Order: sequence, then structure tokens, then C-alpha cells
Amino acid sequence: MSARITKINSLIQQHMGEILTKDISLKAGVFVTVSKVDTTPDLRYTRIFISIFPEKEIDYTVKTLEKELYQIQGKLNKRLVMRPLPKIEFKVDMTESRADEIERLLKEI
Repeated sequence: MSARITKINSLIQQHMGEILTKDISLKAGVFVTVSKVDTTPDLRYTRIFISIFPEKEIDYTVKTLEKELYQIQGKLNKRLVMRPLPKIEFKVDMTESRADEIERLLKEI
């Protein structure tokens, strides 16, 4: 991955974190964090990996983000000073829950 893409990923991660915490209304007690950003080399698309707590609210949160996607994309576009502006796609990051499951299984052994 080039240094430019790494910087862009970091910038998008920072802005998306702010947008998700300040501009999107979720149920009380639902927390969304941006765990990783992966932008394509041509800057056309960016995958935003999110962690959702509690896990039982994943479906609700994903549906809410999909419903608000146009608004979220617009807010991100206003913050980014670059062309082309990457189209965002959300992916749920299940790494932490898988790690917890593996840890639980190892303790059982």
C-alpha cells in the first residue's frame, strides 16, 4: 500500500469517526467505532470497517447506516479536499468477537 493511500485511509478514518459519533443518531447505548479503512488505489471506493457494541444491535445499526448513507457520504465529501471522492461502503468488523470466542475456547481446553 502506498504512503498516499495510507494517509487517505487515516484521514477518512478520523472524519468517519467524527461523523458517526456526532452526526448520526443511534439508540442510546449503541457504540460504533471505525476499526479500519481500506481505500482502492484509484480512490473510487473506500470500505469502512466498523465495530458495533453491543453485538445484538448489529442489524439495527447496519440498517440505520444504510438508510443514512447518502447523508454520511455528503458529510464526508464536504470534509475531504480531494478528487475523486471515494464512494463509501460499510463492513462490520467481527474481529473482536471472533477473538473473544477463540479466547473462550482456549480457556476451555
